[in-house]
Amino acid sequence: MAKEIIIADHAGFCFGVKRAVEIAVNQQTSDQSNTYTLGPLIHNNDVINRLKEQNILPITEAQLGELGSKDSIVIRSHGVAPDIWEQIEKTGAQLVDATCPYVSSIQKKVRKYRDLGYQIIIVGDAKHPEVIGINGWCDNSAIITKDGSNLGELPSKVCIVSQTTERLANYDKVVEIVSRRCEDVQTFNTICKATSDRQSSADEVSKKVDLMIVIGGKNSSNSKKLYDICSKNCKNSIFIENSKELSADIFHENRIEKVGITAGASTPDWVIEDVVKKSREFLAI
Repeated sequence: MAKEIIIADHAGFCFGVKRAVEIAVNQQTSDQSNTYTLGPLIHNNDVINRLKEQNILPITEAQLGELGSKDSIVIRSHGVAPDIWEQIEKTGAQLVDATCPYVSSIQKKVRKYRDLGYQIIIVGDAKHPEVIGINGWCDNSAIITKDGSNLGELPSKVCIVSQTTERLANYDKVVEIVSRRCEDVQTFNTICKATSDRQSSADEVSKKVDLMIVIGGKNSSNSKKLYDICSKNCKNSIFIENSKELSADIFHENRIEKVGITAGASTPDWVIEDVVKKSREFLAI
């Protein structure tokens, strides 16, 4: 069998993440103020370190009170709740909104339907910053679930949305459960197409290879889901942040001939290219 590397058709930076990085960099180069991001701009340490080299530094919510009129604060693509906006505005700092437009759309939906008297259900991870932010737009009144298993008694009117990086199977399961129990169910599949495309591509490639490499930040929700998908299809699936975590032993001990590579939405091209280059070296092709 000829040795081969297959790169998933959909891998790496998504629109929202790329946009957020560009906004932060442009803000730093065009303004004399200090530029900060509320939390790590994206879930990728390589990118965060490059931004730090350009004096774009992450801060926590607890540090917002230290901001002043000479500072700029970038809201990352995950978005934030309205009360965080208010905190920033009180500091006098310039607020730069890099919320992904797809996330902004979800925020508007939950506010609208909350005001119309619907119980909001968010399919996703309760601890994920995107979900925390979305919940803030309905006064933190949403029910958050991964698969519907924790749903108790529900009112007759329910509106369902999803974290943009959630798996479609989880969203569909919740919709099915709620639809059987409630009279008026408004459903919005708000899973980003980039997420669906990445998951489909990863699923397809991982069925064809001896080793599947998933590149992404260890805290990246969408990257973890890619790994979950790949590991079900390929027993030799690994989850790495960059090429430094690749080992020749992985290739040689398992007699790898065909390698698949995919990457989460927060993984830049240069990190993917480094992994491809090192994989070629280990395969000797």
